[in-house]
Amino acid sequence: MTSLRRINQDDLRNHNLSVVLDSLLRATDQLSRADLAKETGLTKATMSVLVSLLMDNGVLEEGVPAGQSLYGRPSIPLLIRGGQLCGIGLQVNTDGYGIAVLDINGTTVDEQWVDADMTNANADEVFRNLDELAKSQEASLDRMGYTLVGSGLALPGLVTDDLRLLGARNLGWEQLDLKTFDVVRRLNPKVDNEANAAALAQIPGYATQRRGIGLVEPTDSFIYLSTDVGIGGAVVRDGHVVRGDHGFGGELGHVSVDMRGPICRCGRRGCLEVYAGRRSMVSAAGIASSDAAATRESINELIDHWRQRDSKAVAVVEKALEAMASVIASIINVCDIDTVMLGGLWAHFEPDLIRRIGRMVRPQALSYPEVQARVMMADVVARPALIGAAEVGLRNFVDNPLEFLERE
Repeated sequence: MTSLRRINQDDLRNHNLSVVLDSLLRATDQLSRADLAKETGLTKATMSVLVSLLMDNGVLEEGVPAGQSLYGRPSIPLLIRGGQLCGIGLQVNTDGYGIAVLDINGTTVDEQWVDADMTNANADEVFRNLDELAKSQEASLDRMGYTLVGSGLALPGLVTDDLRLLGARNLGWEQLDLKTFDVVRRLNPKVDNEANAAALAQIPGYATQRRGIGLVEPTDSFIYLSTDVGIGGAVVRDGHVVRGDHGFGGELGHVSVDMRGPICRCGRRGCLEVYAGRRSMVSAAGIASSDAAATRESINELIDHWRQRDSKAVAVVEKALEAMASVIASIINVCDIDTVMLGGLWAHFEPDLIRRIGRMVRPQALSYPEVQARVMMADVVARPALIGAAEVGLRNFVDNPLEFLERE
């Protein structure tokens, strides 16, 4: 009975610590112990114990008193302390692979990206190179005194719970057992689709200290759509990615907008990806074809042609806008979510293009004009999946802090 009571007490303390950390990470203003007690509903005595434990382990520190409270005592804010805890993010994408290290206070400790043509890339070689990058980072983190609390791996395909990559067609990879790679066995990262990881990077305070107001609140719902060589999507409900029964939800790039349209790489006709994917748009504009259409140079050329009002480039972009608006409106109608974030390719176009998509989407939503859908550029546009993967690693600490804290 004593053992059972101890386990329950630890579970409760672990939960309370997680609630405290979540509150601090998501806050837009600095919080004192009293603020936290009010925010979480925990007693002041409980809060005192939890804060002491976090401070003793170097997770929190006291800031400069913010003035006097109603009772004449200074209100001392609690701050997330940097230089202690970090998460590693790994990513393989259609334009290369890399690694990022995030401090829980929100700063990027380091980031390395290897630009490469990933068409039919050798998986063994890619993961071997990732392992070398990770080992170098781990050694550096050890010298700096960091504790690595977890890691995430973002991949452009469907990943099963037993760590099999079912397919990443834009890489030419099929049925890849990720457990065969040293970096996966050693770091045991949480593996996810790159669009899901990129969506998590948009949630303020998900696993790092919130900075600024942001476009959404931590518990908001939104649709994330990223256009790259392929198109990735994620549906976020109340601050959580909706993964579906098998973890494969959110494949918005393979929603068909024309049953008699071109054949997609997935085998279906008229998928959004064949109209608004980077490779498809470059090919349709006559700039490049096949693997050459997936390069960064070719998409930059497409954007230049569009800005110069080249008729072919303009027609391609217009068709992509129509397809994007159709799919977004359909997802809004299915999910009843009114906020849409766009990432990837569209970050390189003028903001008015995003506003145009919004104007095209709104009247197609069945709830219009009662609900006015918002379409906007994502908050994090530079390597969002890589950042999101690192946050997934840090979330390991937020969800289970007692695993990493020393107790007397």
